[in-house]
Amino acid sequence: MLTRLSIRNIVLIEALDLEFAGGLGVLTGETGAGKSILLDALGLVLGNRADSGLVRAGEDRASVTASFEFSALPAAVRAVLDEAEIEIEPGEPLILKRQLKADGGSKGFVNDQSVSAALLRELAPALVEIHGQHDDRGLVNPRGHRALLDRFAGGDVAGVEAAWREWREAQAALDAARALVAKAAEDQDLLLAHLAELSALEPVAGEEEQLALARATMQKGEKLADDLAELQHLWAGSDSALASLRGAARRLDRIAGEHPLLAEALAALDRAVIEAGEAEDHLERAAEALAHDPAELDRIETRLFDLRAAARKHGCAVDDLPQRMRAMRAELDAIESGEEAIAGLERAAQAAASAYRARAEELHALRAAAALRLDAAVAAELAPLKLDAARFRTAVTRLPEERWGASGKDAVEFLISTNPGADFAPLAKIASGGELSRFILALKVALAEEGGAASVIFDEIDRGVGGAVASAIGERLARLASAGQLLAVTHSPQVAARGRRHYMIAKSSHGTVTRTSVTLLDEPGRKEEIARMLSGAEVTDEARAQADRLLEGV
Repeated sequence: MLTRLSIRNIVLIEALDLEFAGGLGVLTGETGAGKSILLDALGLVLGNRADSGLVRAGEDRASVTASFEFSALPAAVRAVLDEAEIEIEPGEPLILKRQLKADGGSKGFVNDQSVSAALLRELAPALVEIHGQHDDRGLVNPRGHRALLDRFAGGDVAGVEAAWREWREAQAALDAARALVAKAAEDQDLLLAHLAELSALEPVAGEEEQLALARATMQKGEKLADDLAELQHLWAGSDSALASLRGAARRLDRIAGEHPLLAEALAALDRAVIEAGEAEDHLERAAEALAHDPAELDRIETRLFDLRAAARKHGCAVDDLPQRMRAMRAELDAIESGEEAIAGLERAAQAAASAYRARAEELHALRAAAALRLDAAVAAELAPLKLDAARFRTAVTRLPEERWGASGKDAVEFLISTNPGADFAPLAKIASGGELSRFILALKVALAEEGGAASVIFDEIDRGVGGAVASAIGERLARLASAGQLLAVTHSPQVAARGRRHYMIAKSSHGTVTRTSVTLLDEPGRKEEIARMLSGAEVTDEARAQADRLLEGV
């Protein structure tokens, strides 16, 4: 609930700090004292349009801060904060702030984190519900009527939502399968031709790299062929260096025993022959490795060209051609097995649709029954609120199938007829300001604790009524406030007497400066203010006595 409101430099308010509590709080004061300024300030911090005209004359900026405390953060508030990645510890107050510049522009904050005005507006419906003479939100807005009726009815909305999701998912799977088969069927001839080409080519992953390496090696051998041939001639001929070394080694072998130095020479010559022989082996192997068959080189180059041409044609890398072939086979297989798969998906979609229809129909029946109960409950509240000629109806209308959704098959709207014989129409289109506020009060009473904002504000709901009607309004406001927080801006002493906390709004002038102030009244102050409301400008003893009776009677 709203626990604190701090206002700085808003119109006639220079500085104001208000503490609020649970139950019914009433705000009174003479006409023009500035009650609307409080609501404008609260609206600003809840994300309403930033009007620079709200900044107090002579100041360059204004601000409004509202603090809310909860035993458990409402789910709707938590969802908005989570989406914005704003963390609030359990038990920590939620603090909204809006700063407004005189030259235009504003800044919003949630617990000191900068946010947009749009985010403040997202939070507002779960925090404060304001009903006034020109109410166009809350219970007047048909968008929320279905959810209110569902909470009143106690229907299994979550089950309908789950059934709707399952139906949508099953239908999406069926549509995707049908689209795949249809596309594959359209491309079947082309797929067959492409697959035949690739099957004939038989690409293998990694083949391009191996072929490119083999081609590079052959091309290198082609360039080295003359040098290798000359080297092999030098090594292999009868007059080659290796033949000479071997001949020298044989001749030296015959005389090596004649002197130690000759034996050492022979050993060195043998090593040279061995090394030269190894060199000859390496040359032969190199010649074999670099040898190229022009026909083989041509085959390799042709193979590379074909592979790369296929890759360009299919828009992929050469190594991805095998995967592309598998994908083509899968598409062709889908054509053959698609009808069987689609039949299974159709059965699943039909079963999900039947489950959704059954749940939605159950919810419709609950809504229809609850609508009658709600109509009766609201009707019971109308006469005491001086709306005895009016009628209320909860219209539960079946939607066409294309408009079914997670909330079921129904549209729900609250309708009224203010005069006998008049047609029913939406709340906002028929009721005057005072009637609308009283209709909303009747609805709030009938719906009791069936959801809504943490704090509810009624702005001059008692305008134009008095006596027994005002007493009935006050009694119902107090009843509603018993389970939460309700603030009422009122001109009625009967309503004011019901308040647990009473705030008096006053305007004072000092020279050319006018200020609005708000005072939390004690018991003697409450009595005097209610007496003023009863008697007018001059408070009489009779008015004070009547004020005592009002306060004692609640």
